[in-house]
Amino acid sequence: MQKFPMTAAGLQRLEEELRHLKSVERPGIIRAIAEARSHGDLSENAEYHAARERQSFIEGRIAELEEIVSAAEVIDPALLSGDQVKFGAHVRLIDEETEQEASYQIVGMHEADIKAGRLSISSPLAKALIGKKPGDQVSVPAPGGDRSYEILTVSFG
Repeated sequence: MQKFPMTAAGLQRLEEELRHLKSVERPGIIRAIAEARSHGDLSENAEYHAARERQSFIEGRIAELEEIVSAAEVIDPALLSGDQVKFGAHVRLIDEETEQEASYQIVGMHEADIKAGRLSISSPLAKALIGKKPGDQVSVPAPGGDRSYEILTVSFG
């Protein structure tokens, strides 16, 4: 079984989503299906078909989350140190073209959320950053052409 590196906070978020799906969403959709069935002819019942489709999505997501959670390998960034970028590192960098600074934490692919500053370890930017130190420059292929970044700081915890 493939293990998925993940932070403790990322695992907790996935476990909370799983609990919510099982305790709130699943019972709610079962009630919605029962109510839609009570309206009669199922072949032309849009509510019933929508509820069944939602149920299928929820059950699929539950199965996916259960697999991810069971295969999670929690890595605590607070126990890591050094000045090289690796899993769990908080990296502050600057785009050399636009002079805009950005901060990211390198996390597992199942907990990535770019808007929250959590960058998947399998993303092109993270792959380029791994093993680098403050002051190093990296070039990352992007749809509009290569982007260059300079690493300002690397921290853990």
